[in-house]
Amino acid sequence: MSSPCCGFLAQYTHHHLVAFLLTFFSYVFLHASRKTFSNVKVSISAQWTPSVQNASSPAFSPGETWEEHNLFADSDGATLFLGVLDTIFLFSYAVGLYMSGVIGDRMNLRYVLSFGLCGSAIVEFVFGTLTEWLQFYNIYLYCGLWVLNGLLQSAVWPCVVAVMGNWFGKSGRGFVFGLWSACASVGNILGAFLASSVLKYGYEYAFLVTSVLQFAGGVVVFFGLLTSPKEVGLCLESETSLRPVERDADSHRPLMSDEEDEEGSEEVCDGGYYTIRQGDEEPRETPKAIGFCQAFCLPGVLPYSLAYACLKMVNYSFFFWLPFYLSRNFGWKEAQADRLSVWYDVGGIIGGTIQGLISDFMGKRAPVLAVSLLLAMGALVGYSHSPPDQVVNAALLATTGFFIGGPSNMISSAISADLGRQEALRGSQEALATVTGIVDGTGSIGAAVGQYLVSLIESKLGWMCVFYFFIVMTGCSIVFILPLIVTEIRAMWRDRQARTHEL
Repeated sequence: MSSPCCGFLAQYTHHHLVAFLLTFFSYVFLHASRKTFSNVKVSISAQWTPSVQNASSPAFSPGETWEEHNLFADSDGATLFLGVLDTIFLFSYAVGLYMSGVIGDRMNLRYVLSFGLCGSAIVEFVFGTLTEWLQFYNIYLYCGLWVLNGLLQSAVWPCVVAVMGNWFGKSGRGFVFGLWSACASVGNILGAFLASSVLKYGYEYAFLVTSVLQFAGGVVVFFGLLTSPKEVGLCLESETSLRPVERDADSHRPLMSDEEDEEGSEEVCDGGYYTIRQGDEEPRETPKAIGFCQAFCLPGVLPYSLAYACLKMVNYSFFFWLPFYLSRNFGWKEAQADRLSVWYDVGGIIGGTIQGLISDFMGKRAPVLAVSLLLAMGALVGYSHSPPDQVVNAALLATTGFFIGGPSNMISSAISADLGRQEALRGSQEALATVTGIVDGTGSIGAAVGQYLVSLIESKLGWMCVFYFFIVMTGCSIVFILPLIVTEIRAMWRDRQARTHEL
């Protein structure tokens, strides 16, 4: 008798593995290049200020460079501008997500994904490497490049989630997407490692290495990615979004319902979970993509979008400011702070995978999120009182990442796929990229506002109040999904009572 694990894996082919790996490493390389900017902020700040303001300045370039090309009078001005760049990037990224999701549902996902990866890599090379080689420093150029970078990077996430949603059905989605969504954290770790390895040669080489990797990834995706099983004659035996469902009958159900798989798909497939289409079969009419407003009004999209706005505000504050905080608050060297910051991402990787697996077993996602976010509030309190010991700090960081990064990964991947493949779509399956763009775009708006608030609160009240702000935002995430939590808990209780009566 085959084990349940073997039965679970038997439904996948080598095409699934290729799609998984290509989309995974696409976002790994994107996040590695994005992480580079946060990891070299101290070096950039030193390069943009006069040498008399920087004791470490001779380590980067000749003294006359600062006197001729400095942008700011002191490091405070440079730090403020770095925060402005973070905000500019996130706002343009958020706007781009709303557009790229709609575009992704109407164009070939492979083209959009490759364009975003390669275009962003070129912009980052110009921003961090070419301007330094040419010693050309201009505030308006930096702002313009970072706006363009945000728009280009926004094309990536909706596309990779849509491709994964095409290849992997509801069965085991929490575990598969939980494991796959570690791509952002793996990218952060890779970016931190690469940046710290070449930082001694100059911050421009950190941008060079990561942008080259990202561009190469875009080329591989263009020539090697299959965006749907139908491209190789495969089809899903059962996919909940392929059958029409009356909205009235669905309105009272939770997002993840055990009844979803009871009815068969409209499309007949032979030979198990996947099969080869017969040559004489008439092709199905391609489902039309739904509109942006229709996608926004789908059940669960608005509450999860608002919850993700608060959660991503906290998650990205760690992403953008953690190395800077460790270096400035504890006095550790920039390279040490970069390496230490990866423990937050390690916790996020483990958290997303375990919590996704638990949600699969439960058949519900919201209760798992609620428990994790409640524990995240306690973890934030603990980390805010971390002593200046690197081992203790790393352990607290991993714990915090587990309870914050895990839910963040679930909402942006598995839950977005659930929302884009729910029964209320009435047979239209071209909504996954649009819904993903809405959820992640709303989250990015929250993250953009958060970067400004973090710098403002820190300058006025100190880092301790910043952590109190994080705790409040995490609590708001729970409040926004509270109706979904109640609905899914009631559904679990009804199922339990039904099983009890059957016995």
